[in-house]
Amino acid sequence: MSAHVRPGWMEKPKPATQAAKAVALIVVVLLVCVPFLVILSTSLASQREVVANGGWVLWPQDPTLKAYQDILEGGIVTHALGVSAGVTVVGTLLSLACTVTLAYALSRPGVFGGKPVLLLVLFTFLFPPGMIPSFLVVKELGLLDSYSSLILPVLVNVFNLVVLRGFFQGIPEELYEAARLDGAGDWRVLWSVVLPLSKAALAVVGLFYAVAYWNSWFFASLYLESDHWPLQQVLRTYVIAGSGLTDTTTGEATVNAPQTVQMAVLVLATVPILLVYPFLQKYFTKGVLTGAIKS
Repeated sequence: MSAHVRPGWMEKPKPATQAAKAVALIVVVLLVCVPFLVILSTSLASQREVVANGGWVLWPQDPTLKAYQDILEGGIVTHALGVSAGVTVVGTLLSLACTVTLAYALSRPGVFGGKPVLLLVLFTFLFPPGMIPSFLVVKELGLLDSYSSLILPVLVNVFNLVVLRGFFQGIPEELYEAARLDGAGDWRVLWSVVLPLSKAALAVVGLFYAVAYWNSWFFASLYLESDHWPLQQVLRTYVIAGSGLTDTTTGEATVNAPQTVQMAVLVLATVPILLVYPFLQKYFTKGVLTGAIKS
């Protein structure tokens, strides 16, 4: 074999291979974008146009924001949107704080009780509690019908903890020793050395927590009354149940959730995460792979 022949994995792709990859990429993009375009177009279409097209509109002829006005003026969706935003922001910050401190403690050698605590955490990952035990614990702690029930039971995610622990273990030990020689304590080392070097992992873990809190609806259905529901539970009622909600102040039913209103609520529930993700995308692969490989 000639010394100038490159290995197979370094050879230039053939035109047929490039064309197949392009076709596959286009198909995947269409599978992702077309459903969202249909949802957005249906939410902007008039009810008459939706009925005339069998319930779905690919491109509205006469776009209107009436569906968004209906759901926002009613107050139910607006309140639910505020609940979801508050739970997501507060829950993400608290979860990051608890996960970072616990992961840092478990990543340092010689910590008293570190190994038993790690085994206990991993045990909860392998054997998660069921619905009834979780409900009984929340009830006994007096968290029913409070927003704390959406945060405290899921405050620390084991997978995110393992990712951060592996990332912290990958930081060179010389940096820890240098900080110790300068007289820095554990909190100073964590704040001044570890966190600045862990921006990628923190961004990914923060995104994981934010998406989980934003999309959570099951716990809300168990622990909260309807007037305290977050947006995802309201969305489930609109879309799956196919009916509107009852205003708790007047006792009157809201709009009966036609197709345009259902799709408008779905857009409101989806867009915030779509707006946040592009800013964190560059950290996504780096943070997950680094933490997972080193753990």
